[in-house]
Amino acid sequence: MKFLAVLLAAGMLAFLGAVICIIASVPLAASPARALPGGADNASVASGAAASPGPQRSLSALHGAGGSAGPPALPGAPAASAHPLPPGPLFSRFLCTPLAAACPSGAQQGDAAGAAPGEREELLLLQNTAEQLRQTALQQEARIRADQDTIRELTGKLGRCESGLPRGLQGAGPRRDTMADGPWDSPALILELEDAVRALRDRIDRLEQELPARVNFSAAPAPVSAVPTGLHSKMDQLEGQLLAQVLALEKERAALSHSSRRQRQEVEKELDVLQGRVSELEHGSSAYSPPDAFKISIPIRNNYMYARVRKALPELYAFTACMWLRSRSSGTGQGTPFSYSVPGQANEIVLLETGHEPMELLINDKVAQLPLSLKDNDWHHICVAWTTRDGLWSAYQDGELQGSGENLAAWHPIKPHGILILGQEQDTLGGRFDATQAFVGDIAQFNLWDHALTPAQVLGIANCTAPLLGNILPWEDKLVEAFGGATKAAFDICKGRAKA
Repeated sequence: MKFLAVLLAAGMLAFLGAVICIIASVPLAASPARALPGGADNASVASGAAASPGPQRSLSALHGAGGSAGPPALPGAPAASAHPLPPGPLFSRFLCTPLAAACPSGAQQGDAAGAAPGEREELLLLQNTAEQLRQTALQQEARIRADQDTIRELTGKLGRCESGLPRGLQGAGPRRDTMADGPWDSPALILELEDAVRALRDRIDRLEQELPARVNFSAAPAPVSAVPTGLHSKMDQLEGQLLAQVLALEKERAALSHSSRRQRQEVEKELDVLQGRVSELEHGSSAYSPPDAFKISIPIRNNYMYARVRKALPELYAFTACMWLRSRSSGTGQGTPFSYSVPGQANEIVLLETGHEPMELLINDKVAQLPLSLKDNDWHHICVAWTTRDGLWSAYQDGELQGSGENLAAWHPIKPHGILILGQEQDTLGGRFDATQAFVGDIAQFNLWDHALTPAQVLGIANCTAPLLGNILPWEDKLVEAFGGATKAAFDICKGRAKA
């Protein structure tokens, strides 16, 4: 705003200076008579000038002391005159009035040709001076108009700025009409302009003092709306409630699953008890002689008949598992005589035969193929031994070593607290049985040791000359529980292998 005020004052002062300079540069005639138009007679102009009293002034005064002292001889005037006429004024006080001198005719040109060279030069100089004055006046007029346009534009901008201020500031001072018509060279107008400039400067100062406060007020951050914060908190509450409901549903489902599993186990246990009582009634009470003279029978291939060992196993660095097996599978594959799974590993120890593949021993999902065969539907004594050192393994059938190897899950200890299942292969801990991998037949005398038996010990167990119970898991009635229709029956393998 200060810049606008300074520019406005500068424009005014420039305008006033230009007007004063123009007025001072033009000589005033002694007579108020105006110059005649270009077509008027020179004699009439001279006579009008002679009638007016007062001192006469020549145009040569515009050139200072270097000009001629006497009046110049105009073209066409009589050369010898006893009383020469005083020269008439060639310019009026208004710049817009053309020069009174007429263009010389043909006769005058001839007279001028005979004039003195000094007079021709002075005439040309006067003409050039008049043309320069005319151009200067035009330039000043154009500058004055440009200044007037600038003043109008600044006045409009100032009005728009004031319109944006509060009403109390819009009438902060009297508005002066600085563009009023009047004599520009009057002292009253100059004083009025100075007062107007001073009032504008004061108003600009007040605006500069009040605008920062308004800008700061408008730029002050608006209070943060509490709506987003409340919305986020509400969303968090809803998410918490939804998560709680999901967790509750998961717990209910787990409880229902556990309850249904427990009920199924109770039903299977009751069925086993009933089947046991029926078997006792059919064969007589003397036919069953616990603790180890019994067998587990699985008559058909399915995914629900099996026997479970109730005793948990410790961590093992070596083991030997021996059992009597009789397969009744009519197709290919003898199924899974036993499987041991632990949390995180369903195939910790597995003995199985599927399809046309030979029997395999799996330890921690590592596989070794065993040269064993059970396809003749007869009783066979099977032993497998393993040690974590170098992963050494051995396979015996009917007391004879059939094969051995190494690097089977070397340096891997058998994990404790697992589940041992007879007759089914576990895909998860204690469940997800597959009927295609189920064992069909009879299992007896399953024993487990925490070390590798010698070949002589294996042979003694196989030919019934040196019976030996497992130090980790012995074959006892109280440790083996049948489920899903699998039956327990009295059986002594050493008394007759061919008897059912």
